[in-house]
Amino acid sequence: MPRYVAFLRAINVGGRVVKMQGLQELFEQLGFREVETFIASGNVIFKSPAKTAASLEVKLERLLQRELGYEVKTFVRSDAELAEIAGQVPFGRASDSGDSTLYIGFLKTAPTSETCDRLLAAQTAVDAFRIVGRELYWLCRGRSSDSTFAGPKLEKTLRMPTTLRNSNTVLRISAKYPARV
Repeated sequence: MPRYVAFLRAINVGGRVVKMQGLQELFEQLGFREVETFIASGNVIFKSPAKTAASLEVKLERLLQRELGYEVKTFVRSDAELAEIAGQVPFGRASDSGDSTLYIGFLKTAPTSETCDRLLAAQTAVDAFRIVGRELYWLCRGRSSDSTFAGPKLEKTLRMPTTLRNSNTVLRISAKYPARV
C-alpha cells in the first residue's frame, strides 16, 4: 500500500489548535493505515490504496472542513515524491549557509510560466525563489524578519494556495519515512 505525506495549511496557527491525536483519528476515519503525525504543524504520514494525490487532497479537505469547521488546504505527496523534493539543491551551496533558511512551499499544481515570472521578479537581496514542479523553494538570506515575504504574500504573488515548511522538516520526514522501491 502506498505511503503519503499530507502537508496541511492552517493547523496550529492563528489560534486554531488541533491536537495531533485528534488529527490522526480523523485520518483513520477515512480508512487510512499506519497514520502518524510529525511535529504539531500539520504533517501527517499515512498509507492509502489511492492512486492519486489529488483525490486524497479532495477527500481530506472535505473531512477537515466538516470536522474542524474551517478550510484546511491540503497538499499530498508520495514518499517517492518527497524523497525527490528533499534531494533538490535549488540554490547550490548558498542554502548551506548558517545565516540562510531554505523553505519549501507545496503547491496544488505546477505554476504557469507567467506565475513563475511574477515570482522571480519579486526576488530581493534577501529572498530568492525557484520553482521545481509543484514545489516552491524560497531561500531567505539572513533573518526571516528581514524578508518582506511570508505565506500570505507568497500566495498573493503566486495567485494559488501554498503551505510552507522549513527544509529541515522536509528532510527529517523524508529520512524517517524513506521511499520504498
